[in-house]
Amino acid sequence: MKDHADGLANTGKFENRLITANGEARASVALTNAQTLWFNTGTLCNITCVNCYILSSPTNDALVYLTVEDVANYLAQIKDRNWPVVEIGFTGGEPYMNPQFNAMCRAALKAGFEVLVLTNAMRPMMRKSVRAGIKALVAEFGDKLTFRVSLDHYTGAHHDEMRGDGAFGKTLAGMDWLAMIGAKMAVAGRMLWGETEADERAGFAALFAKRGYEIDAMNPGICVLFPEMDESVEVPEITTACWGILGKSPNDVMCASSRMVVKRKGAAHATVLACTLLPYSPEFEMGQTLQEAEADVYLNHAHCAKFCVLGGASCSA
Repeated sequence: MKDHADGLANTGKFENRLITANGEARASVALTNAQTLWFNTGTLCNITCVNCYILSSPTNDALVYLTVEDVANYLAQIKDRNWPVVEIGFTGGEPYMNPQFNAMCRAALKAGFEVLVLTNAMRPMMRKSVRAGIKALVAEFGDKLTFRVSLDHYTGAHHDEMRGDGAFGKTLAGMDWLAMIGAKMAVAGRMLWGETEADERAGFAALFAKRGYEIDAMNPGICVLFPEMDESVEVPEITTACWGILGKSPNDVMCASSRMVVKRKGAAHATVLACTLLPYSPEFEMGQTLQEAEADVYLNHAHCAKFCVLGGASCSA
């Protein structure tokens, strides 16, 4: 699996948890406001995308399927630890590959949380039995359940560059169905084609209007445009002095407000990671419990710098 050591442009960096390559104190982030707990339902996916950060594919089961029992255990821990979580996020892989996924959503919704589902809205979601479960959840819980659909670009040509020929049409068919049943939708796009953010948002706005989707393309929490996470690109390490230099706060970084639960192939138990973006970096594995996951996170990865601190991006809304 890909790890930060593979980024040759950053040779010598991101090697010491506490100290940067220049000998300065590395920045860390405390869990100050735990708003979102993510569950990776498994890395299996119906398609293989270009530059998928988690290497999801029809054959990658490095992260195996979570179960309803796994999810229920951590939902109970949220209450036991008095975390102020309002949102449960589900990601993959493709979550709808997991046969227990609708039941997981129901467990989180019944526990009183808002639920965010990251999906490609393709065939796994569109199976008859799965659609019946989704329709029931939307009817019962309404806007408490949001589907963030992976739509890399507002044109079929660019989207299909990433996800394969015909993917754009299949995803739009899934979105059409979600719109028809009154589901709340959001979109995750990518900033890959040299457009300004304003131009890309305008393109998405036109697409949403044409298809009748109630998605606000101008809202960065609803139409999320992710920077590319290329580990071969040179990025600076974040030191404790950077907060003042950049005019940013560690409280704004994703690991100040979220954690992710995964289950590794062959493992007896699920485990908690510091970040949704670093599933294969052992350093960011925090333990089996939410109590262990309350430790500070040192920003010892290129993604920490480019995606979170400098890019200002977040997987949550």
